[in-house]
Amino acid sequence: MDHEEMHDGKRQHFMHMTFFWGTKSEVLFAQWPGDSQYWMYTLALLFVFIMSFLVEWLSHTRFTKPGSRNIVAGLVQTLLYLLRVGLAYLVMLALMSFNGGVFLVAVLAHALGFFLFRSRAFSKPPNDDLPPMSC
Repeated sequence: MDHEEMHDGKRQHFMHMTFFWGTKSEVLFAQWPGDSQYWMYTLALLFVFIMSFLVEWLSHTRFTKPGSRNIVAGLVQTLLYLLRVGLAYLVMLALMSFNGGVFLVAVLAHALGFFLFRSRAFSKPPNDDLPPMSC
């Protein structure tokens, strides 16, 4: 399905409002990856994968030491929270492309992050700086 159609001699852009499968998509930025080569679509999927994985990693990693000064630890936690929420919103916006590949990559990255950082497979005691994301 084409992303543009002619109306009164002008090209008009429209977005998908249902899930679709294909490499001709826009993810986060206008005309990216667009109608270009498959490697650009693959790069977009990799970008979404990394962002989703980072959200999980930031949710379950300790960056401050238990004896840190409260103000410094609070600033570090706030900056990490800002980064995590920003990445989570970018992943959400990427999902709004309604591309099935983007959806699968985001879900798989979150699942892999959970498996590596939170599941019992690598049983570590919880050591989070940030509370878990919740809806």
